[in-house]
Amino acid sequence: MAPHFVVLTGASGSGKTTIARCVQQHHSATHEVVFFDSAGVPSTEQMVSRYRSGESWQRATTMAWTVKIRGLLDAGRPVLFEGQMRIAFIIDALAEAGITGAQVILADCSDNVRHARLRTDRNQPELANPTMMSWARYLREEAWNAGIEILDTGRFPLAECVDYIRQRLGIRDQLPIKGSLLPINETT
Repeated sequence: MAPHFVVLTGASGSGKTTIARCVQQHHSATHEVVFFDSAGVPSTEQMVSRYRSGESWQRATTMAWTVKIRGLLDAGRPVLFEGQMRIAFIIDALAEAGITGAQVILADCSDNVRHARLRTDRNQPELANPTMMSWARYLREEAWNAGIEILDTGRFPLAECVDYIRQRLGIRDQLPIKGSLLPINETT
């Protein structure tokens, strides 16, 4: 049986990195957690200079990571791959790397929740802008059209979101995770 492989994508503020960090904190001995941005994100000028666009850079980087992850899967390690990636790029990368059975999940939330997370929880108000909300809508539509699962992190506490991803990775034990992806007074 092939090891479990989950790709968790989503726009900034969706909760994907928080979920992945929780999985990593509790399961790093048995599961790999790969963060797309861990190799570094070049400036827009560098992306354009080398790849002609940010989109081309994202596609090339998704492909490169997927090839590396194939090695982990071939070695029998279950993998959670987290990052902001277009669904189409993920699907293409999986096909190119010959990976089947991956579970692609879009972490998503309402614009109100995303806005609150970015401004308050992450203290990055510059990201709570119309461009980010448009990017989130684009990913949501792309996921919907591709039949990709959408995890609405604004409707569930952090522990439930983490447990959901853990189950997809084949982890069955329960963890006492505390906290929420939502500010306590936020509503969707």
